[in-house]
Amino acid sequence: MFAENKLTEDMNDVRDFLINERAKSLTEAEWRFRMRGYGYNLRRVEGGVEVARLPQKSVLGTIEL
Repeated sequence: MFAENKLTEDMNDVRDFLINERAKSLTEAEWRFRMRGYGYNLRRVEGGVEVARLPQKSVLGTIEL
């Protein structure tokens, strides 16, 4: 998916993008909403946040926050 305006499936790039966007958001709900606009679905799981690609909801991985 897109992270920093480039198509990537590299979890390191995706993680960096998600963390940078989280810093711009006031709440976790706002962050999840913003990420849906970029094509990512975020879901809290034990140990972090599961990142899935939309619309297929195929899981890319989990990041720790």
